[in-house]
Amino acid sequence: MRILVVGGSGLIGTHVVGVLRGRGHPVTTVARTAQPGVDHLLDLESAAIDDLRSLLAGHDGVVLATRADEQRVLPRPIHPLLRRELVDPVVRLFTAAREEGLTRGVVMGSYYTHFDRLHPRWRLTTRHSYIRCRWEQAREGRAAAGPDLPVTVLELPFVFGRTGDRLPNWAGPLDRWARSRAPLAVPVGGTAAASARSVAEVAVDALEQARGEDVPVADENLTWAAMMGRIADAVGRPRRVGRLPAPVVRASLGCGGLLHGLARREAGLNPTHLGDLLLAELFITPTTGRSLEPALRATFAPTT
Repeated sequence: MRILVVGGSGLIGTHVVGVLRGRGHPVTTVARTAQPGVDHLLDLESAAIDDLRSLLAGHDGVVLATRADEQRVLPRPIHPLLRRELVDPVVRLFTAAREEGLTRGVVMGSYYTHFDRLHPRWRLTTRHSYIRCRWEQAREGRAAAGPDLPVTVLELPFVFGRTGDRLPNWAGPLDRWARSRAPLAVPVGGTAAASARSVAEVAVDALEQARGEDVPVADENLTWAAMMGRIADAVGRPRRVGRLPAPVVRASLGCGGLLHGLARREAGLNPTHLGDLLLAELFITPTTGRSLEPALRATFAPTT
């Protein structure tokens, strides 16, 4: 099968390209900026359906491996802005893919939609514009694709790894914190985590099987304390990680939400309700069983 990878120069996209080629599948790569190995330049947010059709012609499937920053603070209301970034391009992409007769697709989504299904009482899609847009992305992208083009949505947690100078967009602040002399103290909850290589393996499996499902991906489940402790070890500054009391977490984030409101700004994940997520165990079962350690140490290399 011949696959077009949109975001093919990014952290996850590069690994997807590598796995596809390793299994003998021809690949075409698309990215927003010129990089070695990028076949076509395209800004997905502004690309028209006809532009996308010309790129998709002759392919069997497409992978959307672009990323978004859910913590970015933007002017209110944020939902229309996030839709233009996360939803509308996906609708155009899979409309074009359907018109070109593609038979399989994969979208890199968010594990928050997985927890929205598991815990509807958390009201994640009404409290957080980013999670609402991820839910709309999956629903509207599949509607655009139609029944003959199954679209798999990989619901991704924290993804570790490195490709050249490409790192996860959340890694920088944690790296600086772990290297500093500041004390390490985190909430009591935890998160699922995966390596970019594991995500790529699952993505290519989904393409080969034309699955069309929601697939949460995790290599390991980590408490925040365990994750921060392993990051500190990886950067060469091992030390004890303390626990923040739940009221402190909620109060500090609530103050952030209040300040956003006063400035008429919003984040994709609403700070007023973010504390509840950080205090929960956002664990995925089953896990792949693959070790996260090589990807974690690639993300947080010790100072040389």
